[in-house]
Amino acid sequence: MELFERSLFLDALAEYAAEARHGSGRLVLVSGESGIGRTALVEAFQTQLHGARWLWGACDGLLTPRPLGPLFDIAAQVGGRLAELCGRGAARDELFGAFLVELDSLAPLTVAVIEDVHWADEATIDLLQFTGRRLSRMKALVLVTYRDDEPGDDRLRLLLGDLAVQRATRRMALPPLSGDAMRALAGQRDMDAADLCRVTGGNPFLVCEAIEAGWPAIPLAVRDVVSARLARLNAPVREALQAAAVIEASIDRELLASVLDGSAALLDECVGTGLLVAEARSLRFRHELVRMAVEEGTGPQRKAELHARLLAALQDAGQADPAVLARHAEGAGDVAAIRRHAPQAARRSAALGTHREAVAQYQQALRHADPADRAVLAGLHEGLAAECALLDRPEEGEAALRTALQHRRELGDNLRAGQDLSLLSDTLWQQCRGEESDGSAGESLWVLQSLPPGPELAVAHLGAARSMWDTGRREEAIGAVAQALELGRRLGRNDVVSRALTMKGIFLADTGQDGIGSLEQALQLALEARMDPQASDAYASLQDNCINAQKLDEAQRYYGAGLAFCERRELPAAALRMRGAQAGTLLLLGRWDEAADLCTELLAIPGVSPSNQLSPLRILGTIRGRRGEPGHDELLDKASTLAAGTVSPKQLAQVQTVRTELLWVSGQPDLARQQAAEAYQQALGQVDPWRLGSLAAWLWRLGAVVGPQAGLPEPYVLEIGGDWQGAVAAWERLGRSYDAALTRIISSQDEVGLRTALAALDDLGARATAAAARRRMKEIGMTSIPRGPRAATRAAPAGLTAREQEVLALLSRGLPNKEISRQLFISQRTVHHHVSSVLSKIGVATRTAAAREAARMGIGAQA
Repeated sequence: MELFERSLFLDALAEYAAEARHGSGRLVLVSGESGIGRTALVEAFQTQLHGARWLWGACDGLLTPRPLGPLFDIAAQVGGRLAELCGRGAARDELFGAFLVELDSLAPLTVAVIEDVHWADEATIDLLQFTGRRLSRMKALVLVTYRDDEPGDDRLRLLLGDLAVQRATRRMALPPLSGDAMRALAGQRDMDAADLCRVTGGNPFLVCEAIEAGWPAIPLAVRDVVSARLARLNAPVREALQAAAVIEASIDRELLASVLDGSAALLDECVGTGLLVAEARSLRFRHELVRMAVEEGTGPQRKAELHARLLAALQDAGQADPAVLARHAEGAGDVAAIRRHAPQAARRSAALGTHREAVAQYQQALRHADPADRAVLAGLHEGLAAECALLDRPEEGEAALRTALQHRRELGDNLRAGQDLSLLSDTLWQQCRGEESDGSAGESLWVLQSLPPGPELAVAHLGAARSMWDTGRREEAIGAVAQALELGRRLGRNDVVSRALTMKGIFLADTGQDGIGSLEQALQLALEARMDPQASDAYASLQDNCINAQKLDEAQRYYGAGLAFCERRELPAAALRMRGAQAGTLLLLGRWDEAADLCTELLAIPGVSPSNQLSPLRILGTIRGRRGEPGHDELLDKASTLAAGTVSPKQLAQVQTVRTELLWVSGQPDLARQQAAEAYQQALGQVDPWRLGSLAAWLWRLGAVVGPQAGLPEPYVLEIGGDWQGAVAAWERLGRSYDAALTRIISSQDEVGLRTALAALDDLGARATAAAARRRMKEIGMTSIPRGPRAATRAAPAGLTAREQEVLALLSRGLPNKEISRQLFISQRTVHHHVSSVLSKIGVATRTAAAREAARMGIGAQA
């Protein structure tokens, strides 16, 4: 396995070796925690250092260490006088002198390695002190390794202090691995590098073992190592560490002491083991993986007893986090305490924006809830469903809501039943089940209209408004939004008002009006009242509105602010929606590689809801179709199925427009005309002007009669009116180079303009569209039509895509994933996928080898 992030240390060792060859001996203290890779570093250095004589000795972690164990190891290797002196039990001064003679032999350089000095006996410590004071004029390099997280006696500390002031001594403390190194180690395995970093602290041994075991499983080797460490400790310290492991991350000193009835001295002994680290007011395990191994190795009865004692102590204190109380209650098997604390923990987590934790707490509460208490069960399921909606887990949310709805109906609670139906409508829409969503919205409104008006009724009006809008009942939809807005204001419910303003802004945009003002009001209100779900919805709607109005710079601004907000507040459903919309912006701006990367990344995320798959499927299918790449039909088929499921004319129109374009590209104008005509009739009066305009333009391009163009955007009106030059100029002002090129190709017979358009298509890699352009150029009698990129230049080295070549070029410069991500404006997860693909395609295992291949292929020179 490649040695990661140790090149600087290898370079330093090489420098010390060069100094030693010239008679300036060096003693290098190589330190680091257990598993940091001290031996691996020295072994890697041995493979790089040529012409040296190597001697190896080690101290052993025995209850009674061997006196001068490393010296006797070396004597067995060299034989001669040193071996003879060791064999007859000579005095220490003779042995020490003979060791110096071996170091200062006739060899160009002697390297002596003394490993694990934290276990050294008194005589070995004296040997190192003796050697360190005499080494500076010898042709020798002594490498001393030791753990700095093991308890060492006072003599070891004195040795390190004494050696530190010697002229020959150099220090080398090995740090943990970075996130980039861990991602490289994980390779293509589906592991979260950040989580791996959290539990291992970047310790190479723990990282490798966790990867091989398939994290989150605790590796057997880690369990064995931890068990061995614990076995060397006395019983009180071992039991204290077990209690600390049960407490988890941040260990309050007073709490631990109270549970153990122990003294401060015992806690100091725990820190002295190296397993715990002392912080200002607390303790923590050096590595979370070690804590987990200690906890797992604690017997069930002992663990339950510790949980019970911790629960009692924390409840007596009266200030503990309910999540901590719930965890200890479950560990102790105290059902009454779980029922009391878990729901509190869930609500608190939701309020703090830690929605995954809230889901876990609701699930814990449900596992132990009283099956006869229907009201409590319904409330817990409703809370779980609300959190699942924010986390883009609609199937779980639907199951929870249906259970809650059943309980509410059995209890005769029509108010809560109506509210559940409204929430169910939303979660069904997330799954692209539009007809069912509309049915739930209508039922919710019917149930709640028979009750005194409240915020639940206002929300039901909004659900019904969406259904009315999608089915063409626009006046009714606008009226329903107005009712919700008026009721929300009358009740003083800003959450309802914000949602109503958001929907009003969406409806205005769909009719070609300016909805930004309404959406900005919704956002401001939500931010001021700290209503995270409403704020995220407003951000996403502002981004959509700006894209629909072709205000792409403003869309980028809302995207940046909104995505940062969603990621800080743990709102992945809204974040995924915004990232899908951003892919659409990149497509329009001709940044197709970035758009394709983003879509690929989104579609690779496990469990993404159907509604958040729709845009990436359509956009990736569009790019691949225009480029003539395989798989575009399958992507668009999936997008069509989901769009049909939404019963949303907007979604259907976008997919149908792409289908029309690609039928024309593939040389099937009759089928394209039929597709456009059907789509146009379905979209009339149902979609915003830009979506309707794209279908109208295709109808005109394909020779069909197009009705009045009043209200359509400028580029479409100009093209349909015969002013293709004006249409091209309008597209170029918007930054939409592909659309400008397409307009030239279809509407112009000007050779210069056609060649310009063809060059633009070739630059975008739109090979299929460019082929259609060449076909038309032949039809109008043009000669000397450019053939496009030559096959030799079009074929990527080793089958690498254009983006993969960019990644390889940056990788060959030694840039880490984080910097590649910054330069290419793509996520580190996407960079990781590209690096893995590049290594696989060029047939190498390491980034260093990839850099060599890049130089051979001439890719690095392009960086």
